[in-house]
Amino acid sequence: MAKYTKDEIVSRAKDLARMIAETEEVAFFKEAEAKIHENQKVREKIASLKSLQKQAVNFQHYGKTEALKMVEEKIGKIEQELDEIPVVQQFKQSQIEVNEILQMVATAISNKVTDDIIESTGGDILRGETGAQVQNRMPGSCR
Repeated sequence: MAKYTKDEIVSRAKDLARMIAETEEVAFFKEAEAKIHENQKVREKIASLKSLQKQAVNFQHYGKTEALKMVEEKIGKIEQELDEIPVVQQFKQSQIEVNEILQMVATAISNKVTDDIIESTGGDILRGETGAQVQNRMPGSCR
């Protein structure tokens, strides 16, 4: 069985990251992000949002609950307005798609490592048990 160093694994991970960075989903994400920064209306709303969020933190810190409530309502309104802008919708959708790829890769790696551990110990993949768990199971038990 081949043994790899952490450096070799990190190197392969970087190769995988480069592959992911060259997918259609990431290209779409980059385009959507650029469009957001080019959009004056979106930039203004984001600036307002950041300002209101700072105010909210201050109001919360000083216990000004009424002022905090009013600022939170304004924040909610701006977030809703942003969500209605098509370029923002495209950006959020592209984020979801890139995150799905990353999650898919993480799950595939995790599952493969688990399966390889189970197989290499003489375990039972269908039950998700390592060889030690299989050997220590009581004879005749249905666990």
